[in-house]
Amino acid sequence: MNARAHRSDVEGFALIEALGALAIAGIVLSALLTVTAQWLPGWKRGLDRVQRAEMVAAALRRVGEDFAAAEFVSANREQKGPLFIGDEFSAVFVRAEIGPNAGHGLDVIRIGEEGRGTERAVRRSRAAFEVIPVGQAAPDHLRFGDPVVLLSAPFRMSFAYADRTMAWTTEWRDATKLPFAVRMTVLDDSRGGRPVLVSAVRVQIDTPGGASIDPGSSGNADKPPAGPQPQQPSKNEPID
Repeated sequence: MNARAHRSDVEGFALIEALGALAIAGIVLSALLTVTAQWLPGWKRGLDRVQRAEMVAAALRRVGEDFAAAEFVSANREQKGPLFIGDEFSAVFVRAEIGPNAGHGLDVIRIGEEGRGTERAVRRSRAAFEVIPVGQAAPDHLRFGDPVVLLSAPFRMSFAYADRTMAWTTEWRDATKLPFAVRMTVLDDSRGGRPVLVSAVRVQIDTPGGASIDPGSSGNADKPPAGPQPQQPSKNEPID
């Protein structure tokens, strides 16, 4: 009888210990869930912010490299100026083709918005350069393909163009030269269209024959021009 009672007391004590351990584990798990529920959204917002910042920076870098490599190529023999159609939210110009199978040909690059609302995106597409018939617009004649999405809504990208006096304008058409510099501004529609990142690049060639020389100069192509030279990107605001 004494041995049986002692065994019962031991078993009862083990059950109480198990219930206490389960209660403590439940409290710990509840605390962890509470902390995680508060921390996880902030972590996700931070990760989204980093990813969007990387996307914007990559888009600016890609577009800047294209503009910097623009070449002075006329659409046809009748046109004296280069094929360069620059608007506030789109641009069409010629550059040397790039890619794993690229040769020594030329590509016509089109960068601009397509779609509307939440479906709007900034895309880069290309077409092999060919002579444009007189009287036809290059974007209508060429068959652009290989589209690449650079930015998606709510982001937009606007362009401004400058000559050597660094006077900026949102349109560059029917000019006798390529723009000296191009400024790219990423806008955030979720913030009322406010700029979040700005970058500017200098076009390496702005005259026929691969030169970049001021009219009337004595061949000082390597001499930096007077005035500001927009080379480095400047960050205006954080990207949320």
